[in-house]
Amino acid sequence: ETDRIQRWSDGFYRTPKIHYDKTTLTGRPFYYFAYGAACTEVAIDTLTGESRVLAVDILHDVGRSINPAIDIGQIEGGFVQGMGWLTTEQLVWNDKGVLTTHAPSTYKIPTAGDVPAHFNVSLWHQPNPEDTVFGSKAVGEPPLMLAISVYEALRDAIAQARGDGAMVRLAAPATAEHVL
Repeated sequence: ETDRIQRWSDGFYRTPKIHYDKTTLTGRPFYYFAYGAACTEVAIDTLTGESRVLAVDILHDVGRSINPAIDIGQIEGGFVQGMGWLTTEQLVWNDKGVLTTHAPSTYKIPTAGDVPAHFNVSLWHQPNPEDTVFGSKAVGEPPLMLAISVYEALRDAIAQARGDGAMVRLAAPATAEHVL
């Protein structure tokens, strides 16, 4: 505009206590940590390699939750996204190095049908010792990593089906072809 009046506000938040030296690998790169644990039960079809997540129990650290419904939804969503990343979302490149599996129309993402019937999420309410809003902790990305429990349950199921005691090498994503 010609009157040159700022029509928005802006600001910047600098997270306190963050410092890290890449050369000495010392410092404090994070303001706080959030912890979680997941236990997953799977079934595999030994004739086709298809797998199914039967049950998931999650305990996740949210500090003092501001809105438990939102936190639980974020945990569920992150976990299911991680489940897809580790079980169905196979990336394929063509001979020219172009990613051919670039959209849900070209690779398999998890759907509501992939969510296990038994899917329990519990929040661990321990106030964040750092100075955060009401002692809360952000949920964000950490639940995605809890889906490693799906991958490890699949490795264990394969080991049990084989029964030979040998270590199971399983490529990720653990597609039906890789499980078989």
